[in-house]
Amino acid sequence: MGLAVSGGPDSLALLALVHEVAPRNFAVATVDHGLRPEAAQEAAVVSAICANRGIPHHTLTLSLPKGSAVQERARTARYGALSQWCADQDLAALATAHHADDQAETMVMRLNRKVGLRGLAGMRAVAVVPGTPTLPLIRPLLEWRRTDLATIVEDAGLCAVHDPSNCDTAYERVRVRAALTSSNAFDASAFAATAHHLAEADEALEWAVAQLWQSVGQQDQSFTWNPPADLPQVLALRILERILAEFESAVPRGASLLHWLATLRSNGVATLAGVKGDARRAPWRFTRAPERKTRS
Repeated sequence: MGLAVSGGPDSLALLALVHEVAPRNFAVATVDHGLRPEAAQEAAVVSAICANRGIPHHTLTLSLPKGSAVQERARTARYGALSQWCADQDLAALATAHHADDQAETMVMRLNRKVGLRGLAGMRAVAVVPGTPTLPLIRPLLEWRRTDLATIVEDAGLCAVHDPSNCDTAYERVRVRAALTSSNAFDASAFAATAHHLAEADEALEWAVAQLWQSVGQQDQSFTWNPPADLPQVLALRILERILAEFESAVPRGASLLHWLATLRSNGVATLAGVKGDARRAPWRFTRAPERKTRS
């Protein structure tokens, strides 16, 4: 297993806990995004901690340009580097130190974006590393509070580094964190428990979709489906998502997918993400849309 350890208190707590229970069955990587000169020294701190404990450590150095959406770009680049490191080191999974407070912040951010059940379920304890088809992403600390992890680091005699971007209110997550911590009305543990319940509800929907999928017909280059008239919209949308995925098309969500479903339920014809849906007669038929001819 591979551990992503930045040197902050959360990831150092993960390092200390895993080392306590499985001292020889993991390796550590620290990502230097190339955005701050201090990051190289922070990675060296993690390397020294690992060396003192006999833990294999690698620093993954990137050259990420500054600019807009830097946190999103850094996340994508970080997971890309970590997944390649796991492949190079023949590691079966990647573990990160996301915790209950992170989960609460994520849920509030997604509420602000009006996401559905899948988004509100938050981060999962076991998922897939973004950008990879099958590499497991493990988050063993989702029920732990940030303060508890800081205590573990202190008890272990470790000194955590602090990324100044974690205090920069230019970033949405920092603003949400400040709002949550400034009021006693919010309970991060309750947010985490709610996210778990929502994840279970999402899994139930996926189970129902798997049953419904048996009614979808598949030919060489097309799919057919005759949905029940009273089928709940959320299930119909997920079947349409899966049909798009079968065509290896990008799966849009939100207004475009809702509009596609509305057109089909009105016995119409519409194309989305390169897939043509024709509901003029039952069953609905889905084929790859012909490429548009460009004028010379």
